[in-house]
Amino acid sequence: MPGNLTLEALKDAVTRGEIDTVLVASVDMQGRLMGKRFHAAFFCESGYKETHCCNYLLAIDMEMNTVPGYKSTSWETGYGDYIQKPDLSTLRRIPWLPGTALCLADMLDHETHEEVSVSPRAILKRQVARARAMGFEPMMATELEFFIFENSYENLRDGGLSALKPISAYNEDYHLFQTSKEEGLMREVRNGLYGAGIPVENTKGEADAGQHEVNYRYSNALDTADNHAIIKQGVKEIAHAKGKSVTFMAKYDHRKAGSSAHVHQSLWTLEGEAAFADHHDAHGMSALMKHFVAGQLAHAEAITTFLAPYVNSYKRFTIGMFAPTKAVWSADNRTAGFRICGAHTKAVRVECRIPGSDVNPYLCCAALLAAGLDGIEKKMELEPEMKGDMYHASGVRNIPTNLRDAAAALNGSAMLRAAFGDDVVDHYHHAAQWEISETDRVVTDFEVQRLLERA
Repeated sequence: MPGNLTLEALKDAVTRGEIDTVLVASVDMQGRLMGKRFHAAFFCESGYKETHCCNYLLAIDMEMNTVPGYKSTSWETGYGDYIQKPDLSTLRRIPWLPGTALCLADMLDHETHEEVSVSPRAILKRQVARARAMGFEPMMATELEFFIFENSYENLRDGGLSALKPISAYNEDYHLFQTSKEEGLMREVRNGLYGAGIPVENTKGEADAGQHEVNYRYSNALDTADNHAIIKQGVKEIAHAKGKSVTFMAKYDHRKAGSSAHVHQSLWTLEGEAAFADHHDAHGMSALMKHFVAGQLAHAEAITTFLAPYVNSYKRFTIGMFAPTKAVWSADNRTAGFRICGAHTKAVRVECRIPGSDVNPYLCCAALLAAGLDGIEKKMELEPEMKGDMYHASGVRNIPTNLRDAAAALNGSAMLRAAFGDDVVDHYHHAAQWEISETDRVVTDFEVQRLLERA
């Protein structure tokens, strides 16, 4: 369910005075929306065709520093422009911002007008095209978890980080009484996102104090990634308007549960048949699905950088907190990295439980899809199912425990270099190396508290 506005409907809304601002947004390497606010009249006149942005937007870190060493752009090349080409199929109202609509945009090379190869949306679109050329439509959904705090972002910025106060006092997983106290915010989240054309199914309390989850309808891979990016922006903006803050960090406190973005995946034929379903199989899995899952297992280490992109991401992989530590598959088992859901129905699917809510959804979905399609192309045999408590299983495939190891696996992956191209792998390997070096050089509060007196 892409955007809920056509250009003609937008023009009518502008004429009636209902909409006066259009956000044109591209997604950066971190999955954030970056762009401009157009006067709606100008957007309707000519802004819908294209606009421009500095090409450093695909070569910056979380702090928006101009990171040296990228081949695509640098001070040496002068940091020129990319074209932002609005995708009018994503045009939608944004109910929580008065008089505002949003349109996502692809990033194009200023000279060739081709999509920029390292652009996250372009990377996913290429893998979707690859799947369609094989006769399949990739369908996905992400479950987005986050923590809500009583503190505003301004309060935290002004020194209140040490006094973070979750909106609730205890674990509220499925807890209807506790989440009733937070309905003033979460009702606006559900209704606001639904009004923006995102088919929200439900929200629920999650496995720690102040933690929530948004679930929205399964869709094609690109639409799912678009919705994911808009949901994160929307939740932050709606919370900010109410004087609250939220975090999508994978792990904001080592004593608390992490926040995940489990990815549900299946392939359907272009005629609308469930390609993963086989009612005669013990797990309801077709041979095609087994090849797909086998590919994801075989390449689990190589794709982890796209599922866990920051040093902090790996602190989520802890025993007993529902984040996986083993890259194995199991049927309806939340201790495994890959969980088979919906057995013996047409909705049978593989849920990858490795990603945290800090992922860039386009890169995450593209990497999972590339690995699965490689399994199909090579007819990889699915290893036996693992059963029981995966946390304490020995002699099985581990999820990388740190970004340094994951980045090395990414850099050496022939599969990803063939699927994405050397330029993409080199670009995101460089981003991971920068993240590691920045974290390595910073003295943390933990180090000061531990060593200041005792060392």
